[in-house]
Amino acid sequence: MKEKKRSAASWILEWAGQKRSAYVWSVVLAVGNVIFKIIPYFIIANVVTMFLDGSKEFKEYLIMAIWIALSFIIAELFHSLSTSLSHKATFTVLANIRKSCCEKLARVPLGYVKDTPSGTFKNIMVERIDSIETTLAHIVPEFTSNLLAPVIILIYFFMTDWRLALLSLVPVVVGFLSYFGMMIDYKPSFERTVKTTKELNDAAVEYIDGIEVIKAFGKTESSYAKFTKAAMEYADSFISWMKRCSIFHALLMVVTPYTLLTVLPFGAHYVENGTLTISSFVMCIILSLGIVGPIITVGSYTDDLGKISVIVDEVVGILKQPELKRPEKSTAAPKDNSITLTDVKFGYHEREILHGVNMKLNAGTVNAIVGPSGSGKSTIAKLIASLWDVNSGSIKIGGVDIKQMSLVDFNRKIAYVAQDNYLFNETVRENIRQGNPKATDEEIIDVTKKSGCYDFIMQLENGFDTIVGGAGGHLSGGERQRISIARAMLKDAPIVILDEATAYTDPENEAILQNSIAKLVAGRTLIVIAHRLSTVKDSDQIFVVDEGNIAAHGTHEELLASCPLYKEMWNAHISAKDTAKEDN
Repeated sequence: MKEKKRSAASWILEWAGQKRSAYVWSVVLAVGNVIFKIIPYFIIANVVTMFLDGSKEFKEYLIMAIWIALSFIIAELFHSLSTSLSHKATFTVLANIRKSCCEKLARVPLGYVKDTPSGTFKNIMVERIDSIETTLAHIVPEFTSNLLAPVIILIYFFMTDWRLALLSLVPVVVGFLSYFGMMIDYKPSFERTVKTTKELNDAAVEYIDGIEVIKAFGKTESSYAKFTKAAMEYADSFISWMKRCSIFHALLMVVTPYTLLTVLPFGAHYVENGTLTISSFVMCIILSLGIVGPIITVGSYTDDLGKISVIVDEVVGILKQPELKRPEKSTAAPKDNSITLTDVKFGYHEREILHGVNMKLNAGTVNAIVGPSGSGKSTIAKLIASLWDVNSGSIKIGGVDIKQMSLVDFNRKIAYVAQDNYLFNETVRENIRQGNPKATDEEIIDVTKKSGCYDFIMQLENGFDTIVGGAGGHLSGGERQRISIARAMLKDAPIVILDEATAYTDPENEAILQNSIAKLVAGRTLIVIAHRLSTVKDSDQIFVVDEGNIAAHGTHEELLASCPLYKEMWNAHISAKDTAKEDN
């Protein structure tokens, strides 16, 4: 049976958590605000009646004026308290939405994150969610209370004179018809603005991220054209929508507020023929002025309600993504740190990358995975690191399928260093400390010395307190890589995966890193993905991957003797090293 779609309101109440009561009290106070705003209408009507009846008691008029002033003061007090509560609840909602999205992205397969442009996530989790703050903070109390106000006024209006009450609604009916005209094709029009906004964000992020390549290859004009096109389509989506709605909007704003267009002439006629008293006529005029304001306020929120619904759908689209299949608590504990892959198949979308991979990595051994570009080496590493789930087959650590381990327990087991690890816009010290948040400064310094990056860190402007910039942009590729390795080593995990982790290092520093890694991973299970075969030739076991299959495995000498592909790769590597030496 198809799951029933939840409403935006139910999601918002869930995200509000314990602050739901704040919304309830906000509505109660908003209703109080409306009541005290209505009271002056009745008092003024009474004042006019007294005046027409010839009353000249100043004290009575003064008391009425004081009551009007008190009503407005109390109404504003209620409004202030109402919006204060609704804002507190709303900020809790926004925080919980963002927290839910961040937690979700940590549990979904990496493929979903990689397939979605970063500009889309940024747009939803920052701008789009932020854009509903004002609406949520005001719409809950004010939408509810402003619906109540015209109902109360109309009831009293009909009790005073039902004829003028009906006539006062004629401009309102015209307004409603104009509003319905504006709502023609509302959904596709709004969805188009959402789509073009996303495309503009994605184009902007892509342009900024690729600016170095664009400048280097002189592609500024052609690359900027994509951004310009996205900006023009974004603007056109709004302008065309506004043009179509402009006439209806003009009618709505010009005709709807003027209830006196019908109340004044017909009321005067009723007074003239004696079917309406002067005092009742004055009361009807005042009441008619109080009907439209709240209705227009309510109408102004309808577009925002649509916006909230669309944004909630976008957020739910993230929250509904399939997660890595892991239990809350591990159902079994690994007996050691060995790794076994049995008939593992995996593919991106419809294309299968790995075709039944079988591997056995003994605990405490150094294991290398090599092969041509695109053969599936890094995919195997990412599957072992649980960044994706296998399509079929199994991956076991110490005899336990990783799908039986909780993500918390699994993450304690693995330290993963990729070719292009991300550094946060923090200090060097805090980036390394992410490997172990409880690590002391002395432990951080010690691990940098062992991993061979202490000296270059001390040469930075502020040493360990140097801000590395967004994504580590203030550092070179090799420096970022060495800090990433230090961070992984500080984690002190029993299984370490180095996925082209030394790709950005020069030969001198690579030798330092190799020696440091050899010391730091002693007794641990190490998996190394490498193109430079000379860095892994002393591994306990080398797996050769070719077109998603394990072509061979063994030691360096065994593979040279038995695997033509490995021998070919080794000869090419040695030839490249000899050529590099000659060039130097």
